[in-house]
Amino acid sequence: MAEVAPAPAPAAPAKAAKKKVSKVKRSGPTVNELIVKAVSASKERNGVSLAALKKDLAAGGYDVDKNKARLKMAVRSLVSKGTLVQTKGTGASGSFKMNKKAAERCHKWV
Repeated sequence: MAEVAPAPAPAAPAKAAKKKVSKVKRSGPTVNELIVKAVSASKERNGVSLAALKKDLAAGGYDVDKNKARLKMAVRSLVSKGTLVQTKGTGASGSFKMNKKAAERCHKWV
């Protein structure tokens, strides 16, 4: 019996080069800037509660329901940076007011 050589496998098609997807730079203020504006505009002595902050942002056109987690993380980061002071509560709940020392640094956002 004559030995038959196996047929060569067809060459794999060359992979198409991946297209680079450039991220679109969003216009408008960041969540941190919106929170700082809302808290600094408040005249409350004990600060602004998280619920009042959400109402204020929703009135300004921000989609609070869609971005709940982003809002909480932004509040926590502003407290840890020292921009906001938490007067009541823990975590992202409670009341917040501007830190007097940070108010001068953030005047460009307002």
